[in-house]
Amino acid sequence: KKKLKISGRELVSVPAQVFGLDQLQVLEMSPERESCLRYRMELLPQEISHLRNLTCLYVDSNNLKKIPAEIGTLCHLERLTLSNNSLSSLPPEMGALQRLHSLHLANNSLTELPATLCQLRSLTFLDVSDNKIGTIPSSIRHLEKLETLLLLFNSLERLPEDVCLLRNLHTLWLGNNHLQSLPASFGELVNLDWGYNYCSCNFEGNPLESPPPEVCSRGPEEIRDYFLSFYRA
Repeated sequence: KKKLKISGRELVSVPAQVFGLDQLQVLEMSPERESCLRYRMELLPQEISHLRNLTCLYVDSNNLKKIPAEIGTLCHLERLTLSNNSLSSLPPEMGALQRLHSLHLANNSLTELPATLCQLRSLTFLDVSDNKIGTIPSSIRHLEKLETLLLLFNSLERLPEDVCLLRNLHTLWLGNNHLQSLPASFGELVNLDWGYNYCSCNFEGNPLESPPPEVCSRGPEEIRDYFLSFYRA
């Protein structure tokens, strides 16, 4: 088999037989989203490294507290979903996943965006919503292919200017943080869809003062004009 789904309300561990399936490409150990279930697995075993051909690993909605360093040996991994767990940190070895393009980390207990993630040059989708993240490392500028960055419901007080170098961003959600200002070059993110509802760039729930929310909602030109007039003053 190249695809395997393991399910069950009482799932607490990975059956040992799984690690003998060295041709496995897709391993899913997450409940169906509409079921509202959570599984109880707390540990992803080190033996995950035996599955060298994995391209997709789904472990949402468990009770994972730690990801083993051996995750970094899965050199073919393209999609990794770890949302709705109890993770407070990630191993630096994750930076070796150079084929990873989609990473889901929403609803964990992360307090910072690990710099190791900024080594993932192939990443196009990153969801770290609903954590406790307070800072974004300047090395985020290395994620040149990033198209979607979801940062809702965190503890961000500022964004580094380096975020504005992510010119391929199409979706950036910043709602419900503690942002009082945006970087002066924020208006350079011209590939964001600044449509009528500006749904791809969300600022709601922030105490924004510079620029104020009504300016942000008008798009990049208004933001650029705001900062130009600010500096002239």
